[in-house]
Amino acid sequence: MRIQIHSIHFDADAGLLSFVESKLEKLLTFNQDLQSCEVFLRVDKSDARDNKLVEVKAHLPGKDLFAKRRAVSFEAAMDEVSEALRRQVMKVHA
Repeated sequence: MRIQIHSIHFDADAGLLSFVESKLEKLLTFNQDLQSCEVFLRVDKSDARDNKLVEVKAHLPGKDLFAKRRAVSFEAAMDEVSEALRRQVMKVHA
């Protein structure tokens, strides 16, 4: 599976990039047909504590999946996004 990660207006460190990749690669256990994922990491310019935004577009043959979550950290948001995508993959696969 091909994974593209875009960090908007900041440079993501290697630890965050590998965390995102490992979370997305776990989706392959639920559906081997996943072709690619495009990830957008953003920091909102708000005063709220949960200003880290993660968006993921996942591509299956004939179907695109999308999840977007906001949290205090990118890791927490990525956990929620991967769970949302897992549910979508399971629904498509069923």
